[in-house]
Amino acid sequence: QVQLVESGGGLVQPGGSLRLSCAASGSIFAINNMGWYRQAPGKQRELVAAFTSVGRTNYADSVKGRFTISRDNAKNTVYLQMNSLKPEDTAVYYCRLVIDSYAYWGQGTQVTVSS
Repeated sequence: QVQLVESGGGLVQPGGSLRLSCAASGSIFAINNMGWYRQAPGKQRELVAAFTSVGRTNYADSVKGRFTISRDNAKNTVYLQMNSLKPEDTAVYYCRLVIDSYAYWGQGTQVTVSS
């Protein structure tokens, strides 16, 4: 059984920063892929940032230069550092990890950017 636990969301003013974490626990042999997605009200879930299968990073155009994805393999954890946040970044953020060829989603964490 694999569980993903997300943390780090909250309310922040425009221009502020947040760091999201997603920790995987349970029976894990290999994590094949890690990524962050978000879903705003009335919109489809979209990719925010991810590691590719060859370890490179991929970002949505809207977050390039502001968000950084990173990982700690020893802790089975992926992070999303979000800087210069804008109101349009408001959404529920989900991590997605492919573990032993199965895709798992985090429970989602709310990020609200508002003054």
